[in-house]
Amino acid sequence: MQPVTPPPAKNPIDLITAKLHVVSNDFFLQLPNIVGGLLFVVLAWFVGKLVAAGVRRAFHHKNLIDLGGVLASLTFGLVVAASVMIAAVIIFPSVKPATIISSLGIGSVAIGFAFKDILQNLLAGILLLVNRPYRRGDQIVVKDFEGTVEHIQSRATLIKTYDGRRVIIPNSDVYTSPVTVNTAFPVRRDQFDIGIGYGDKPDRAITIFTEAIAKVDGVEVDPAPEVLPWGLDANWVTLRARWWSQSKRTNIVHLRARVILAIWHAAAENGIDLPFPTQQILFHDQTEETDGDRTRQREGWPAGSHPPRARASVRSGDDG
Repeated sequence: MQPVTPPPAKNPIDLITAKLHVVSNDFFLQLPNIVGGLLFVVLAWFVGKLVAAGVRRAFHHKNLIDLGGVLASLTFGLVVAASVMIAAVIIFPSVKPATIISSLGIGSVAIGFAFKDILQNLLAGILLLVNRPYRRGDQIVVKDFEGTVEHIQSRATLIKTYDGRRVIIPNSDVYTSPVTVNTAFPVRRDQFDIGIGYGDKPDRAITIFTEAIAKVDGVEVDPAPEVLPWGLDANWVTLRARWWSQSKRTNIVHLRARVILAIWHAAAENGIDLPFPTQQILFHDQTEETDGDRTRQREGWPAGSHPPRARASVRSGDDG
């Protein structure tokens, strides 16, 4: 058996130097591709900005400001993403576009699961902006929140409440929940319940209150205000006043205050009782001089010479 000759030992410094030479040579060979790819991305970035501005301007002319903003952002993102893919092919010629697309197809599934809520809100936001059930400036009620729509973003709808706070509601919640649009129409109806005494005539009170409401500034003439008998409660007869006004919340609140004040003045001027809950309690002193004399008037007992018999004598007579 012949002895094996070991390979000659190489200097480690020479090995590192040679490796660095190879890396540097590869880098300088790829440098034109890198510069070209970066320039392409920068150029695509400016092009995306111009295209997004055009989309935003086109929808702005159609009074679709929020929809234009969302579509402009999506357009810019797609342009930049496509430019990055093309730049990757330029920098790395060995990478084929089909490989990148297939990789993105596999990765998009994982991204879809990871960002399910974000994508759901994005789709709901686009549908809301396209269908436009409400617009910026409308006053809406969503679940327990009520206020003025400030902005419809790709992820959420921003509402400014009447007490000056901002509520951010995800678009998916808005899209799947009942939404009341208070300003969908120029005017809407408001109402207020009034209680009058049983000693007053409801027909007369209805006429007086209707005339008083019609004179209030801000109450719509058509449809005309009306007052309807609405209930016979324990302490009063309930009348429901209904009138129409401008649908903005400010108009509703201030007009209701003026209507209530007009009703109060009309009731005071015409002697109409506006009762409040009362309870009558009768106390009978068993030691007074009239105790046992049922012919004499006592509060809670009928007066007259033939008053009803006492319950004790009635029971004894029934027993006999």
